[in-house]
Amino acid sequence: MKDVSSYQGELSAVAEVAAEAHRLELISAATMDQLELPTNYPSPPGVSLDLLRSHCLLPLTVEAQCYTFAVALPPPLPVLDALRQRLGVNIGIRIARREDILRILQTPATTDSPTESTEDASLSAWSIDEMSQDLDILKAQAQDAPVVKLAQELLFDSIDVRASDLHLEIFQNEFRVRVRIDGILLDRPSPPRRLYLPLISHLKLRAQMNIAERRLPQDGRIKLVRDSREVDCRVSTIPTVHGESMAIRLLDQGHALIGMKDLGLSDSARALLEETISLPHGMILVTGPTGSGKTTSLYAMLGTLNNSRNKIITVEDPVEYQMSGINQIQVKPMIDLTFANALRAIVRQDPDILMVGEIRDRDTAEIAIQSALTGHLVLSTLHTNDAAGAPHRLLNMGVEPYLIASSIVLIMAQRLVRTLCTECRTLHPITQADRLFLNQHGLFTDQQELAAAVGCVKCGGTGYRGRSGVFELLPVSEDIKEAILRKEPAGAMRRLAHAQGHGSLYADGLQKVLAGVTTLEELARVARIDAQLEDAST
Repeated sequence: MKDVSSYQGELSAVAEVAAEAHRLELISAATMDQLELPTNYPSPPGVSLDLLRSHCLLPLTVEAQCYTFAVALPPPLPVLDALRQRLGVNIGIRIARREDILRILQTPATTDSPTESTEDASLSAWSIDEMSQDLDILKAQAQDAPVVKLAQELLFDSIDVRASDLHLEIFQNEFRVRVRIDGILLDRPSPPRRLYLPLISHLKLRAQMNIAERRLPQDGRIKLVRDSREVDCRVSTIPTVHGESMAIRLLDQGHALIGMKDLGLSDSARALLEETISLPHGMILVTGPTGSGKTTSLYAMLGTLNNSRNKIITVEDPVEYQMSGINQIQVKPMIDLTFANALRAIVRQDPDILMVGEIRDRDTAEIAIQSALTGHLVLSTLHTNDAAGAPHRLLNMGVEPYLIASSIVLIMAQRLVRTLCTECRTLHPITQADRLFLNQHGLFTDQQELAAAVGCVKCGGTGYRGRSGVFELLPVSEDIKEAILRKEPAGAMRRLAHAQGHGSLYADGLQKVLAGVTTLEELARVARIDAQLEDAST
């Protein structure tokens, strides 16, 4: 990604031509080098150095009826006009290179500078706070050419490195840029802090958000095209102590949705899932924390079921990927189009298969269950640590045990582990500690080596590239149904599932470690809790 200074250099290169075209005096670099920041620096009363730096304004002369500034291109006209109205004087401008202005403004003032009066201090506060809130000023800053280029470079760079999210965060002395790649946040080169507000304002404008509102959370959306691929950018802002923090979810619509064979399921688990989704009715739940790939798994199932004989309707928040042949509904709580209300309507649309993005409350759960009991195949997600915890979560929502036992046919828990980079992965001998760990989890193998992460240019030095799922499938057998009716705790259901031969999520991950797909360290990062649950239930 280009350094920010390169944009400033490109802009300043046209200063001479622009000054002549607008009949403005151009101050040469040699003249600028002679300027310093003395104790009697000719700054208008109450106009702080922070404001001058923020808008690249260098006061040249201060007279009774006119203040003259050196400005960079494009000149911050709304700021200058606001100063003219506030100070009650004329404003003159000269053109100079941006880097020359900023170099002088970065010179520290001496300690002998006169102290601002109370009136001057209040004017300084107005200059920083009220002017930064002015809509015209924010728009002018957001449309500055270097800001536009910087925003585009940040978005394209994030797409090129396969990031799922771009984070823009502001702190007291830092403007921080990070991207999430394969589930891990990584730092990227950060722009100067002074570009924070213009950059955030630019992105908010593109996302159809209110740039003047910085006290409340907001959501928006940006459409991008990168290398003939459409990328959907979901923008979210929240107010923090030092300003707005922005997160952008990057959804590459050009990538084909993965199929059932690409999820990472074992042969036996995939056969069980394919058999279950062929049932005419019942509910299949996919569980796991946020970011564990639940929606991707649901889309893979829908892709298998999507044919001319099935009418499929989904209710999602948000609709992440558009699938041809499937009716997809976007939840809109502001107009009372909730999961529950949408479900009440779509059951009258004669669907065969329903997909509910997430079961969040009792109403949604009961309507989805009733749909499963009345001849529909229902797919949905739930936030629980493992498969055995799903019935208990529904019980806590207030759903009756007999409804849970009679509707759910399969529960699938999952996590995502980073897969080893094929370019740099290496093998190392299994240590005695590794073998003891595997034996403690019921894995006895003659294998002498395990794969390890190294790091190279292709994987960005992490040793991993891409992700795969680890899964736990729990068919709801008669014994499991009876345990649900008795309101047995999750631990009891977990022990019952193991007794029936259903492996845990952690055990599936260990098989992928032995196969060289990932490492013990990566599995421990994403499934540590599940290992503890497994140990506690045995």
